[in-house]
Amino acid sequence: MSSDRKNNIREMARQNGIVQPLLTDLYQITMAYAYWKSGKVNDTAVFDLFFRTNPFQGEFTIFAGLEECLKFLENFHYSDSDIEYLKQTLPATIEYEFYDYLKDLTCKDIKLSAIEEGSVVFPRVPLLRVEGPLIIAQLLETTLLTLVNFASLMATNAARYRMVAGKHVSLLEFGLRRAQGPDGGLSASKYAYVGGFDGTSNVLAGKMFNIPVKGTHAHSFVTSFSTLGDIHSGTLRHADTETQCDFLKMVLECRKRVSEILDVSPEEASDGELAALVSYAQAFPAGFLALVDTYDVKRYNIQGLASRHGQRTNGHSGYNSNCGSNGHSIRSLSAIRSARGYSTFERTLRSGLLNFCAVAIALNTCGYRAVGIRIDSGDLAYLSVLARETFNQVAKELDLPWFAKLTIVASNDINEETILSLHEQGHSIDCFGIGTHLVTCQRQPALGCVYKLVEINGQPRIKLSQDVGKVTIPGHKEAYRLFGADGHALIDLLQRSTEPAPEVGQKVLCRHPFQESKRAYVIPSKVEHLYKVYWNAGKICTFPKPLVEVRERVQTSLRTLRQDIKRNLNPTPYKVAVSDNLYNFIHDLWLQNAPIGELF
Repeated sequence: MSSDRKNNIREMARQNGIVQPLLTDLYQITMAYAYWKSGKVNDTAVFDLFFRTNPFQGEFTIFAGLEECLKFLENFHYSDSDIEYLKQTLPATIEYEFYDYLKDLTCKDIKLSAIEEGSVVFPRVPLLRVEGPLIIAQLLETTLLTLVNFASLMATNAARYRMVAGKHVSLLEFGLRRAQGPDGGLSASKYAYVGGFDGTSNVLAGKMFNIPVKGTHAHSFVTSFSTLGDIHSGTLRHADTETQCDFLKMVLECRKRVSEILDVSPEEASDGELAALVSYAQAFPAGFLALVDTYDVKRYNIQGLASRHGQRTNGHSGYNSNCGSNGHSIRSLSAIRSARGYSTFERTLRSGLLNFCAVAIALNTCGYRAVGIRIDSGDLAYLSVLARETFNQVAKELDLPWFAKLTIVASNDINEETILSLHEQGHSIDCFGIGTHLVTCQRQPALGCVYKLVEINGQPRIKLSQDVGKVTIPGHKEAYRLFGADGHALIDLLQRSTEPAPEVGQKVLCRHPFQESKRAYVIPSKVEHLYKVYWNAGKICTFPKPLVEVRERVQTSLRTLRQDIKRNLNPTPYKVAVSDNLYNFIHDLWLQNAPIGELF
């Protein structure tokens, strides 16, 4: 056996312990008994798992959860304790031979075909096709829906955030504490990464799924310090020479220097906050990213500040060389803000940024580079611009070019609309930390996947409804994606499995499944068969790709769609069609099964 296959098997064995045959609805088991009692043990069936409407008022969905489905099939088995529980729970009239039947059930006779995980998918096109014994296929329903529904919804939500944020802004998932329980939290972290997020604060998700783990510190860390006397030690080992630096002294000298540059009195800054930032920098000198808005509680009038401190325009000199100086003459930050039309100035700048800059510059003297800041409240666009201006001014005044490129992270109940608004305002944010709206999918809490019987013992089945949207497309089908001359995906085509596949350059009649007048010819420049067999004869026959490759697949697949289909506002619907053969088959079967009314 190859080492790659051994690694795949080892990875597949890592299944969430909650995912087991009893993670299902009771009626699946009662139906199984009724099937068994009715002599349907040898019946075979085909089920389609699909959804009817794209989420979040969009026109695309990302398919996710396939790997977990395969783990479930591989480990499907009723344990002794499962059987004992069912004996106690189900009616006493159930024959004990049924429990013996359940105990021997596995998925060895199931065949599962699926679209590749991470692919962009659309309504009515089956994501999974399950074939095999009716009873076992029925028992898989709820669990497969559980594994696909939230995973696909979450990956789609994350992909939408990634598109809105753009390529050059980092996205971090910060939602564990707001997620729908621990399993929801783990799934959210995993599928946020699949959808395009760059990392998570969830440490267990990092361990389980090899996702980059990121984080800073909370306000509580800052408020746990009251004075500079709370600093345990004022020294820090130099990164290169390993000599002990008098770090606290350097920080205080740098704060005095920066206060002159920013026209801010050191008295306006919190010593408790400075003690916290010094202590955090000592703990993580090479990864110093600090929360700077703990004391953002008051606003000051710029004109008042200008009259108090004066409009300094000359470079400052004579300060300790630890803080650096090039003597350049630049405008004060107050003047810059006035020129930009800002009428107020946040205490964040007066305390948090002043203290951060002092610590960051002192770290530089000790051979380390600070990472940046996080802002967790207030007007994020305004504060990020002020922070960037601050970094630019300090960088220029002290001849520290890297300082202008410090990272600005923003959090605080961010959603898609927030990011779009921040873009319009011209923010200076490098990274968004997103929690509640992402992991709970607040705009739409469920995708609505369904699992429908489409064939029994080789005979097609159709579910009829007065709501045409709920009518199923019967029979064993194949799905193809047809691409236009411009290289973009043009239409998804469902057709009966007995039909020959569409061919490049050959005209194909594509029809709306239920509206006779909606039809069009397509001459595809490329044809992609959407299904692969992933599970057959009791084993995985196509191993799912590693998470990082699924993540790449999402972005590759999205690039095949035209921009108007992906846009946030009023996107163009993507077309899903059936072949002429399947269209006629659907409507013939519809007429055969629809009752004939009687007029009185």
